[in-house]
Amino acid sequence: MTGPATNRETLISRLKPQIKTGQAAIKERYLTEGDASRLLRDRCQLIDEVFCDLWLALELPSSLALLAVGGYGRGELYPASDVDLLILLPDTPDATLTKRLEETVALFYDIGLEVAPSVRTVDESCQTANDDITVQTALLEARLLAGNASLFQTFTAAIKKILDPATFFETKRKEQDERHLRFQLSPYSLEPNCKEAPGGLRDLHMILWIARAAGFDGGWAELAEHGLITPEEAETLSRCIAFLQELRTRLHLHTGRREDRLLFDYQTALAGQFGLEATPTRRASELLMQKYYRTAKEITQINTILLQNLGAAISPSPDWPPQPIDEHFQAAHDLLDIVDEDVFNRDPRLMLVAFLRMAQHPELHGMSARTLRALWHIRTRIDDDFRRDPANRASFLELLQQPQGVLHELRRMNQFGLLGRYLPNFGKIVGQMQHDLFHVYTVDQHILQVLRNLRRFMATDFTHEYPLCSELIADFPRPWVLYIAALFHDIAKGRGGDHSELGAVDAEKFCLDHGIDNADRELIVWLVRHHLQMSTVAQKQDISDPDVICSFSQLVGDERHLTGLYLFTVADIRGTSPKVWNTWKGQLLEQLFRSTCRTLLAGGVAPVKQGLIEDRQQQALRLLRYFALPDSVQERLWKQLDAVYFLRHSAEEIAWHTRALHYRTRVEEPVVKARVSPQGGGLEVMVYTRDQRDLFARVVGYFSRAGYSIVEAKIHTTRHGYALDSFNLLDLSDRDGDRSMINIIEHELTSRLVRQTTPEAPGSGRLSRQVKNFPIQPVVAIETDDKGQYYVLSVGAADRPGLLYTIATTIASHGANLHTAKISTLGERVEDTFLISGGDLGDTTSRIKLETELLERLKL
Repeated sequence: MTGPATNRETLISRLKPQIKTGQAAIKERYLTEGDASRLLRDRCQLIDEVFCDLWLALELPSSLALLAVGGYGRGELYPASDVDLLILLPDTPDATLTKRLEETVALFYDIGLEVAPSVRTVDESCQTANDDITVQTALLEARLLAGNASLFQTFTAAIKKILDPATFFETKRKEQDERHLRFQLSPYSLEPNCKEAPGGLRDLHMILWIARAAGFDGGWAELAEHGLITPEEAETLSRCIAFLQELRTRLHLHTGRREDRLLFDYQTALAGQFGLEATPTRRASELLMQKYYRTAKEITQINTILLQNLGAAISPSPDWPPQPIDEHFQAAHDLLDIVDEDVFNRDPRLMLVAFLRMAQHPELHGMSARTLRALWHIRTRIDDDFRRDPANRASFLELLQQPQGVLHELRRMNQFGLLGRYLPNFGKIVGQMQHDLFHVYTVDQHILQVLRNLRRFMATDFTHEYPLCSELIADFPRPWVLYIAALFHDIAKGRGGDHSELGAVDAEKFCLDHGIDNADRELIVWLVRHHLQMSTVAQKQDISDPDVICSFSQLVGDERHLTGLYLFTVADIRGTSPKVWNTWKGQLLEQLFRSTCRTLLAGGVAPVKQGLIEDRQQQALRLLRYFALPDSVQERLWKQLDAVYFLRHSAEEIAWHTRALHYRTRVEEPVVKARVSPQGGGLEVMVYTRDQRDLFARVVGYFSRAGYSIVEAKIHTTRHGYALDSFNLLDLSDRDGDRSMINIIEHELTSRLVRQTTPEAPGSGRLSRQVKNFPIQPVVAIETDDKGQYYVLSVGAADRPGLLYTIATTIASHGANLHTAKISTLGERVEDTFLISGGDLGDTTSRIKLETELLERLKL
C-alpha cells in the first residue's frame, strides 16, 4: 500500500502524535474559553487535515473519493464521537485494490482514530440508502474530504435522485416517535440521554435532515429566511443548541468516553463545571437538571411546530375550506386553527379559550402550527392583569370541569409554557428534580401524572385496574376539585418548609380568586394539607387497632373527605414511580378506607374491642366450616391466643392459622406454611415454633437471601411460649410466579429454624447510583405509643441489601421484643415502623443508645 513497512510506520509515528497533540490543544482551548461550538469545528478541522494528509501519502487511485458522513459530515465531532467515513468507489474493486483498502482502514485505527468506515460504490450506496433510512440520513450530510470531486458530484446527484421527500418525512417522523417511545415519551427522566431523549440533540438533527430532504440545505439560517422559524425561535434555538453542545462536550470530557446519559454519577460534577452552586433548599445538580429540562421542553416545542410546517411544505394538504368553530377558531385538517395571525394579539383572553375549545372538540387531533406558534409567542402577555381577569379565571375553571380532554390540554399548556405563566408557582417547579429516592419524575410531571391517574379512574376502559377507585369517582360530586388539589399538592416543593402547608395556602388563594364555593374550597385546601396523611396511617400505624381508625375518622370527618383523600392517595402514590406502588399498599389503603367508612357510619365511634373480637372469631368459624372441620376445631389454639392477636389479624388469616395448627398446638419442630396472598400479589408465610433467640433476624435473613422483600410482619407470642408470626412478602426476582416457591420456602425455612443456625446476613448487593450520589441521612426515632404499653421505632433510610436484617439484629442485641413491623419501600427509600417492647427500653439512656447504634449502622 505505501511501499515498505517502514513507510507505514513513518505515517503512524507522524500522524498519531499530531492527533494527540491537536486534541490536547483543542481541549485546553475549550477549558479556557468554554466555546463548545468552536471545539466541534476545531476537532473536525484537525481530523480533516489528518485525512487529507494521509490520503495524499497513500497514493490511492485518483478515481476514488474520501467522504465525511453523519455527524462528521455535518461538522460536529464531539470529544468522544466516532468519525464516520465513506470511501467512495467508481466500480467494484479488484483483489489488489480491496487489499489496499483494507490496509487503509486498518491504518485509520492505527493512528488513533475511532472511525466508523464504509467502502461502497455509488450504486451500492444508493441501494443501501434505499434499504436503510439511517444510512440514507447519514449520506445526506456527506462532504468531500479528498479525492475525486467528479465522483462526489455523481454520488450527491444519485442520492438526491432516490430521495423521496414525502416518504423520508414520514419515515423519519415515525423513527422519532419510536425513539421517543423508548424514553417513555418524556424528556424528564432523572437520568436523561442528552442526545437521543425527547428534547435532545437528535430532535434538532431531525429537523435539519427533513429540511435538507425538502430542499432547504442552508440549515437554520435558510429555515429562518423562508419563514419556517421566526427570529425569536431562531434565538431560542441558538441558546438551546449552545447549552446542549456544551453539556455533551463536558460530559464526554468528564467521562473520557462516548457517554450521552446524564447519570447521577456525573450530575454534581457537571453542575460545578457550569458554575452552579447549591442553595439552602436545592442541590447544584438540581439547578443544572432544571436548566436541561427547560431546554429540552423548548426544543420539543420548536420540533413540534417545525415538523408541522415542514410536513405542510413537503406534502401540502388538500385545499379543503376550514370549518368554523366560532368567530375566532376553525377546524383545518382536524386541527384547531386561528382564523388569522392576530387573534391572540387582539384578545389575549383567547389563549385559554383555545385550550378549552380543544377539550370541547375531541374530534380535533391537535393545534395547527400557526396556532401553537402564536400561543408560544403571546405567552408573555399572561401577567397579573391577565390572571385577575374574571373571564380568564372562568375559562381556566371551565377547562378543568370538562368531561374529557383536561389532561391533554393541561399537558399542552405546560409544554408551551402557558400553565406556568397562569399559575406562577407552578412555573417555578417546572423541570425541578426530586432527589427523595422515590419520585422518578420532575415535580411538574409528577403533578400531571397524579392528574392523569385521577382521570384514568373515570375512563371505562380502565375500570379493571382499580375497580374501587372507578366506582367511587363515578359517584363523587364535582371530581374537578380533585384536579385542583392535584395541581397544588406539590406546588411548594423546593421552597423550604412544609410543602403541604405552603401548598394549601396557594390552593386557598386560587379558590378564592376563582370563586369556588366554600364547601369545595375547604375540601381542596384540606386535601392539599393532608394529602400524605392516609398513606402515613396505612403504612406506619396499626390499622387493625380500632383506636387508630377512630382517630383517622375524626381527621376526615365525613365520607366525601374520606373518598376524596382515598382517590387522591392512590393517584399520588401511583404517580411517584412505577416501582413504588404494589398490591400490598393497595390492600392497606383499601382496608383503611373500608374500616373508616364503617366507623363514620357508626357516628365516628370506635367499636367495642370485645365485640369486634367476637365478630372476627365468628367470621373465622364460618370460613372454617367450608373445610368440613368440627365446630370445636379452634379451641386448643384459640385458648393460647390473647385479644391482641385477634385484633391484629383478619378473620381470613385467623381461619388459615387455625386450619394449619388446630391439631398441633404443641410441636417440637417448627411449622412453616406459605400461600399466595388471597388479595393477589406476593406470598403470605406463617411461622409457628417454640420461641427462640434471634428468630426474627433468622427469618429476615432467609427471606432476603431468597429474593423476597418483607412488606409487613405480625409477630405474636402465645400464652404457652410459642411464636406465631406472619409475613407478607413481595418477590424481588423475575421468577414466573410465587406458587412454585411455596414448597421451597416451607422446606428451607423449616430446616433453618430446626437447626437454629446463626442468622445469615443477606448478600451484599450493589447500591443504586441514585443512593450513592444523593444519599439521605438516616432518621431513627423511638417514642411511646398512645397507651404507653409499647414503643414505636420509626426508621427512615436509603434502601439497600440487608437493611432490615441490620435493624433486626440491632433490636435483638438490646433484648427487645418485636410485635409488629411495617416495611414501606418508596423507590430507593424505606420508611419502616416497628412496635417493640421489653429489654432495656424502659431506660431512657438505653433507648438513646439503641437510636445511636441504629443511626451508625444505617449510614452508607
